[in-house]
Amino acid sequence: MDRTFSFVVDNAGLRLDRFVALKCPEISRTFAQKLIGEGHVTVNSRVVRAGLKLDIGDTVNITVPSVPPVRLLPEDIPLRIIYEDDDLLVIDKPAGLTVHPAPGHPDHTLVNALLHRYPHLADTGDSLRPGIVHRLDKDTSGLMLIVRNEGARSDLMSQFKNRTVHKAYQALVKGRLTPESGVIEAPLGRDPRNRQRMAVLTEGREARSEYRVMKYIGSCTLLEVVPQTGRTHQIRVHLSAIGYPVMGDAVYGVKSPHLSRQFLHACRLGFRLPSTGKYVEFTSELPPDLAQALEALA
Repeated sequence: MDRTFSFVVDNAGLRLDRFVALKCPEISRTFAQKLIGEGHVTVNSRVVRAGLKLDIGDTVNITVPSVPPVRLLPEDIPLRIIYEDDDLLVIDKPAGLTVHPAPGHPDHTLVNALLHRYPHLADTGDSLRPGIVHRLDKDTSGLMLIVRNEGARSDLMSQFKNRTVHKAYQALVKGRLTPESGVIEAPLGRDPRNRQRMAVLTEGREARSEYRVMKYIGSCTLLEVVPQTGRTHQIRVHLSAIGYPVMGDAVYGVKSPHLSRQFLHACRLGFRLPSTGKYVEFTSELPPDLAQALEALA
């Protein structure tokens, strides 16, 4: 079913495409331009161009056409499974593997791989994200938790909500970060200038990251970072915001001749087993590409 929205402009001078992206956070500015170009957005009942500057009192109507349902297909993609029981899996995700299908990326994801090995996951949770209770960026490697039934999903979602799931990451940043331990507290939200990015915003959602220096390597610092909240791109944005961007991060960080992706690895994951309540913790060593980058920088 198509979704429709209607807004009355209360600030003059904003471009229409930016206004649509700001009012509908799930719509990127690029997608807003597409909707406008296809006539799905009107201003005062007229089809207009994306760059139109809005006036106070203008009425903007937005229609988001329904998308045909996507059928997820199992794919024989190798998985490294660290732990498995009847309720859940802990996997070590490689860099380059997207977690779940999304517009423009309908297959070759972790979900497709999981459905090949565990067909029953299709009935667990969101139809496009079966088994998924948290995620890692495509180019972030490391530990992920997958649930296998609705009981486990409910239990683990509660643990995430109550912030009793413990996650730690290793990150290599540009510069010698001091002090050697600290807390970064800065609210995060969609960057109003580029909806594909996140940014520190006064009106953003609470975000908190703790860090400690593991070692200094030349002009860089290897950190362990423990996010206390789970915002999109949180670690990458927080470290960039304090002036120590992640090496190899093409969006928020700095390029490195030794890296083809961001130096960010989910190295530790701890939670309580839904079946027994016992706390368990798993660790993952740096993958070869990141370990080799450290050697090259030493």
